[in-house]
Amino acid sequence: MTFWATRVSSVGLLIAVATLVCSAQILPLSSEGAAKVVSLNGQVSLLRDTTPWALNVGDEVQIRQVIVTGPDGYAKFEVSDGSNFEVYPNSNIVFRKNPGNWRDLLDVLVGRVKIHIQKLGGQPNNNRILTPTAVISVRGTTFEVGVDDDDETTIVSVEEGVVDVRHALRPSVTKTLNAGESIHVYKDQPLAQSTVDKGAVVRRVLQGLRDAAFTMATHSPAHTGVPGGPTLPGNTGAPPPPTGGPPPPPPAPPAPPPPGN
Repeated sequence: MTFWATRVSSVGLLIAVATLVCSAQILPLSSEGAAKVVSLNGQVSLLRDTTPWALNVGDEVQIRQVIVTGPDGYAKFEVSDGSNFEVYPNSNIVFRKNPGNWRDLLDVLVGRVKIHIQKLGGQPNNNRILTPTAVISVRGTTFEVGVDDDDETTIVSVEEGVVDVRHALRPSVTKTLNAGESIHVYKDQPLAQSTVDKGAVVRRVLQGLRDAAFTMATHSPAHTGVPGGPTLPGNTGAPPPPTGGPPPPPPAPPAPPPPGN
């Protein structure tokens, strides 16, 4: 009995070690597969076991890690192929959630991002952005994706290049967007019912939202850093009131009334 128990224990240990080795191969911690913070303002965090840790310029986000921005948070990230993405306030993003396919760059759960996919030697660089309601395929372009927190509606707006959009829950037709075009993807409507907006109104609205978010991120009051990491750059806090020393002098008495005639 002891012999078999020892063998079972040894087999279990081997399986555990093999699992760890496989996990390390599937989820490598490397700069090549990471996203590096190149600029940052406000509260931007990385979730570690549901606990937010502050990010700073130069930090790296590994695959399957979750990026969260506060109401004043903004950050720009760059990946190894030269592509980059910007994350705006009140957003929740998963970086390379699917390690088996590095073309799946971001899962935008809520909030807004701007993405620039760099072509490779002038050739297409296929990437996908996923949201709760949309799958966005790109080959080298600049575009924005926003996800509403209430009903998970996705807004895709293309600044440059071509983007293909299909419904994540009702995958039937695919809509192709060119520069200057936008589309709303609704959770309870097939994509065939969504109209491609070719006007300038939506572009102006998105530009205004981007400017407002950046202004809020760079001019908001100071905040305390989140647990687990250093205070974020610029969050120095207001200076404390002076302490010690003599009390301030009392106010001067009022002037006497003028003499009567």
